[in-house]
Amino acid sequence: MMQVSQKTQYALRAMFELARRHGSGPTRIGDIAERQAIPSRFLEGILNQLRQAGLLRSVRGSRGGYELALEPSEISVGDMMRVIEGPIGPTECLEEDHAGCPLYGSCAFEPMWRRAAEALADVYDGTTLADLLAEEERLRQAAPPNYVI
Repeated sequence: MMQVSQKTQYALRAMFELARRHGSGPTRIGDIAERQAIPSRFLEGILNQLRQAGLLRSVRGSRGGYELALEPSEISVGDMMRVIEGPIGPTECLEEDHAGCPLYGSCAFEPMWRRAAEALADVYDGTTLADLLAEEERLRQAAPPNYVI
């Protein structure tokens, strides 16, 4: 099974948490880590990558932290994944250097890999942080009330 790396999952969850708090000012790393169950020692590096890519802003000082640099509707899952992972696709042979594949250009698998990469990109690029927030709200409204004391 092709899997999204743990680092990318952490990045997506951190960005989701910041989207939840969008417009409320900067959020401390510790608050993001606690709310999303992400080890703090990994989170700072991940957030720095996302900041360098222009998806986050950092604010220094006692009230500092991180916040989205764009609206949640302007940041796609694909944008975030490419920052952390690089190109989206099922195999390295589709990358620009073709990963040194000796069969490039005459490989019967290439069209299939390309279609798979396009399908993945369509899903990831077609899903924004705003979409994920709306899905969370839909799930919350659909859940039956919990009356456990």
